[in-house]
This record gives sequence, structure tokens and C-alpha cells, in this order.
Amino acid sequence: MIKPFFNEKARRLFLAAEASVIGWGGIEKVSRDTGVSSDTISKGCKELVEKPEVIESGKIRTPGGGRKKLIDTDLTLLSDLDSLIEPTTRGDPESPLRWTCKSTRKLARELKIMGHNVSHTRVAELLRGQGYSLQSNQKVIEGNNHPDRNAQFIFIDNKTKLFKKYGQPVISVDTKKKELVGNFKNGGREYHMKGNPVKVFVHDFKIPALGKVNPYGVYDISRNEGWVSVGTDHDTSAFAVESIRQWWNTMGKIAYPDAYKLLITADSGGSNGYRVRLWKAELQKLADDSGLEISVSHFPPGTSKWNKIEHKLFSFITQNWRSKPLISHEVIVNLIAATTTQKGLHVECGMDKKIYRKGIKISDIELKELNLTIEKFHEEWNYTIKPK
Repeated sequence: MIKPFFNEKARRLFLAAEASVIGWGGIEKVSRDTGVSSDTISKGCKELVEKPEVIESGKIRTPGGGRKKLIDTDLTLLSDLDSLIEPTTRGDPESPLRWTCKSTRKLARELKIMGHNVSHTRVAELLRGQGYSLQSNQKVIEGNNHPDRNAQFIFIDNKTKLFKKYGQPVISVDTKKKELVGNFKNGGREYHMKGNPVKVFVHDFKIPALGKVNPYGVYDISRNEGWVSVGTDHDTSAFAVESIRQWWNTMGKIAYPDAYKLLITADSGGSNGYRVRLWKAELQKLADDSGLEISVSHFPPGTSKWNKIEHKLFSFITQNWRSKPLISHEVIVNLIAATTTQKGLHVECGMDKKIYRKGIKISDIELKELNLTIEKFHEEWNYTIKPK
């Protein structure tokens, strides 16, 4: 609005004042927002701190004077830059930058080879002016969908509602990401005194005495409660079912004293996968010990992110221990148990230092001995194991 009333010097001083008010990074910000050279704004900043009488009062450049913009003198610069950024859609698919990281320095180097005299800083300004910005990949494209994907979601939802209607427990289970134990970097940031961050190891080499842990979670959908068993050995089906048993003995049977059924929703793979025979065999033992009829419904392959435990429990555990090195088993247990939310999430946690042997095979005969009944809809995903 006021630009038409300013001559060159007044405009320079005004923008310099704006940059000074912004503070650190102000010159670059004002330059980006107005298109005025950062050198011009820097000159204005120097003039602001000098005495007015010292500033040269010489003649003012006439409108339209001065050096022309690069894109006005080099008419093919923008089109060539655009072809380097998106070679498969707009330019040459054989572009030398087709298979390399497109940094501003590499772009400037390639433009110079094409005959354009441009610096990497000017390339960055041109990209911003054309609407480009640094962006990461975005997970939005689903993989191959199973034809009964939505039907299985509806099946799980209806079964969950039925169990909840009659006061029977419904849990979501899964294994959280394995974690190294020790003074290692943990993602995220947390407030500390300026210049005094927590010091951690440079390299993430496993410490044999501490090793890794496998947090296996059980999330009670109805009560917004969770149990996490922190295992120190292999993540097997025996460990997964033992974690469910720990939840039942510690929290479940207290919350559901009259329960005679249990519904488990789980992923289709991993230690609780629908193809794993040991998973079913261990559930039979749990059913015999607890007296519960255990129904299991698996999410279709590729849909594990829909499992309740992922965004109702695990995500909040990750937030709670962000930037905190997991230096010991005790620290891990305490951080998990201290996890809560404004909606009242309650979490309990315990260590499981038992040894779980890998490679246990369940024969066809042992499988037939299970007291297992299957649903008519996708028998491999939906089944019930009753006590013998």
C-alpha cells in the first residue's frame, strides 16, 4: 500500500526497520516476502545505525532503474529449473539429476552446465517463488486391499459391541517396537537449560549385558487401561500369550469378576499372527487356566495401524518417554507405567525375564487336539478356543 509513496532509499530503510524488529533471520524473511535483495536490506540496516547526516544524500535512482531480475534477463532459467526438479513429468527423463538428491547446490551446478549463471542461494529463492518447498514422503497410498477388508472391520466392530453389551472384556494386543537398553539417543525433544542437553552415546551398539527389550501390550478397549510386559528374550507366541495371562491375573479378572468370555483383536502377523500354530496352542493353555472362552479376530493383512492399541496406548508411551534415554529396565518400566492421557488412560507394566525358545513346532496332531471352533466368515481370521 505504501510502496508507491517511497523512493528507493525510503523503501530500503523501511524494510531494514522491519527486519530489525523481527530480529534474527529478519533480513532473509523480509527478502523472501518482498522480493527485495537481502544485500539491499542489509545496506539499509547499516544506514539505520548511522547518523542521518552521514548517509549519502545523492540522487535517487529513477523508476525502473538498477539491475534487472535474473528471470527477466535469463528467460529459460525457470523452465530449465522446473525440468530438473520434476524430470519425469515436465522435462527430460534422462536428466542427470534423475537419480540424485536435488539439493540447491547440485541444481545450481547443473544449471551452470546448461549455461545459466546462478548461485545456490538464488536457486533457493527461485524455488520458493515457484511454490516449491522441502517435503517428506507422505503415507497415504494403501497397499493391495483384501476384498473382504471392510467386511472384516465390520465383523470385528459388531463382535466388539456384542461383548461389551454383555460386560465381557475386549482387548487389543500387539508388540511395540524393540528398544535398545542403555544411554542411547531417544527421539523427540524436552526442555533443559540452554546449552545443556542430555549426553548420550554416539553409536547405537547393543550393550550385551543390557540387550534389547520387547514391550508387548494389552489394551482394554472398554476401560481405557493397558498392561505392558517388557520381555528380555525372544518375541514368541509363548511370550505374547504370557503377557495376556499377566494382564488377566493382574488387571482383567479384578475388573471383570463375572467374565466367562474374552475377545482378542490382533494383527495378522508377528507372534500373534493367524497362521502361527504356537499362538493357538498357547491360547488353549490360557483358556484352560482361566476358564475363559477366548475368541480371536485378526485384522486383515496390511491394516495393523487400525489396531486400537497402536493409537490408544503405544503412541502415548512413545510421547511420554521422548528424549529420555532408556538406560535400564527399571527406567523403561517406570516410564511406561507413568503414561497417562487427559481421557484417563491407566497403564501398568512389569518385567518378563523368562526364556522363550524359538522354533517350537506344533504338529498336525497337536493342532487337532485344540478345542477350537471357527467362524463361518473367514475361519482363518476368526475363531474361538474353549477350555478343555
